[in-house]
Amino acid sequence: MWDWFPIVFFPLKLLVLGTGMFFAIKWHRDQARKDGQDKRT
Repeated sequence: MWDWFPIVFFPLKLLVLGTGMFFAIKWHRDQARKDGQDKRT
């Protein structure tokens, strides 16, 4: 059973962390853009 665990776990972990980092960066960029628009008007 433990032979396949790293093969499945590590790509899944990379996928989840990569998705989380993508949405974190996207959220911060959207917040910065929104703050910039509020200051201009």
